[in-house]
Amino acid sequence: MKLYLSLIAAAALSLAACGEQAAQAPAPAPEQPAAEAPAPAEQPAAEAEAAAPAEQAAAPAEGCSAVIEANDAMQFNTKELTVSSACGKYTVTLKHVGKAPKTAMGHNVVIAKAADVAGVVADSAKAAPEFITVDDARVIAHTAMIGGGEETSVTFETAKLAKGEAYEFFCTFPGHYAMMKGAVKVVD
Repeated sequence: MKLYLSLIAAAALSLAACGEQAAQAPAPAPEQPAAEAPAPAEQPAAEAEAAAPAEQAAAPAEGCSAVIEANDAMQFNTKELTVSSACGKYTVTLKHVGKAPKTAMGHNVVIAKAADVAGVVADSAKAAPEFITVDDARVIAHTAMIGGGEETSVTFETAKLAKGEAYEFFCTFPGHYAMMKGAVKVVD
């Protein structure tokens, strides 16, 4: 037992000594970098200006988009979308903030006239695994079905919405419509 304790004490002293030497040793000089690569040639101003509108066109105009979050408790974080007919195009982004996979707790956003919702939901239930009838004329717009941690978007023309008509957005995963729905209001 004494021998065992002696070995442990010796090991502890050795480690402590190594730590002191490392603390006292000067840090090695940083390596000198190889010759720096030349900076990329600057884009001529005319090309930069031409590229800028294309980038801006990709992003929806302010007020012409919405982000909807869906979770594993079958809830959207909003009950209403306000769409301005002046937008021309409107983008809906769906973020699934839950963790469940698409096969267990998939979500999408579908937009249709309120009068068509029951039929769209019933027909979509038969269209596994995406649970949306792609060529359904009653569907104004729809995102892909996504699972936890995923995100998707859809952009549609606001001319498809008539002021004064009642519209809804909803999820077509089987059984979700009862809790995952909201109104789409057309303004302007």
